[in-house]
Amino acid sequence: MRGPLSRRPGHERAAVPRNVPLGAAALLLTCVSLVIGFRAADADGPTPVPQALAFLPWLLVPGAAGLGLAALARWRGGLVWAAVALAMTVWFVRPYGPGSTGAHGPVAARLDVLTSNVEFGGATDALITTVRHERPDVVFVQECDFACADALAARVPAASYPYRDVVRLDGSLGSAILSRLPLRPAGRVGGTMAMPGAVAVVAGREVRLQLAHPMPPVPGGVSVWRRELGRIRDLAAAVRERPAVVAGDFNASQDHAAFRAVLDAGALHDSARLAGSSRTYSWPADRATPLRTQIDHVLVSEEFSVRSARFLRLAATDHRALLVALELHDGG
Repeated sequence: MRGPLSRRPGHERAAVPRNVPLGAAALLLTCVSLVIGFRAADADGPTPVPQALAFLPWLLVPGAAGLGLAALARWRGGLVWAAVALAMTVWFVRPYGPGSTGAHGPVAARLDVLTSNVEFGGATDALITTVRHERPDVVFVQECDFACADALAARVPAASYPYRDVVRLDGSLGSAILSRLPLRPAGRVGGTMAMPGAVAVVAGREVRLQLAHPMPPVPGGVSVWRRELGRIRDLAAAVRERPAVVAGDFNASQDHAAFRAVLDAGALHDSARLAGSSRTYSWPADRATPLRTQIDHVLVSEEFSVRSARFLRLAATDHRALLVALELHDGG
């Protein structure tokens, strides 16, 4: 005779295996839904959401695992939940923005732009070799420390790059713009790390050049990251009616609302997206990990079209450099 609390033999063993995948599926889908929810709301949210958004395509992995666990647990609601979460993730993995700038008219000039984060100056030698080989018209350098600035002055001939705006600061704070084309200073965007700007004369037209290097969205520093990207957004909005190139290490991907706001405010286009490489990673490049993302960008205004965009591996830095071939059109 069984007491009121007794159960049939095997009942407890049957319940536990089903509850385990059900609980695991719920946990995974909750995490995925949290991140996707902020993406759908066009917001970056608090830590850990901005950090997770940088690797948004990888949410397909826990989403698929949640789907499998929900099936194992025979949880119909979980299957629907997982299907919706996966569908939304796939939707947001698509490239952001139009596939062309709409530039038209004859090509007035070609402009090759290189941006590189040399990681505390460590990749300066590799950068100089790349500059000599590729001969870009404009070079944006981030994390150019004192040794980096000295090396650029000594080993990149002034005859090749006579126009420069170098901010001499140590560690990650220093930056530089080198140009074959005439430049005049245009002020800096305020930030922890130097973000100089200039105006170049290209085929008789003035083109606003801006180096971008806001602080990264590390835990405890998300508000600084958002504020400094906001200043880049404000600059982009202010120069919206003229040709512009904004390039550098944005510490943000297309899945961050703060970065998309920069694009939208200045009617800018991500050159890698225009070249069909919107998901090509630029960081981290110095270690074997599947978790990689594109945070180095060259943004261009409507007057430009993009011939190519190449990500280049440079030794001694955790970023890949980005070399973009642009065409400036007379018709805008």
